[in-house]
Amino acid sequence: MRGFLLLLGALALSACAEPGPQGGVANYDSLRAAAKTCEAQGGRLVLQDQGDSQNISDYACKRK
Repeated sequence: MRGFLLLLGALALSACAEPGPQGGVANYDSLRAAAKTCEAQGGRLVLQDQGDSQNISDYACKRK
């Protein structure tokens, strides 16, 4: 039951934000590419709460 609730919570959060780029350093080129991809999907690339701005996987594509 606990596992189901955790899964349900994760699914609810994923409805608000799509996962960002995976791994690596958040340099200008990687952020620019991720932002363009996100904008093409109708979203905006944002740093997640408590995220490290230098880690590309700490960014998410949030719907506008």
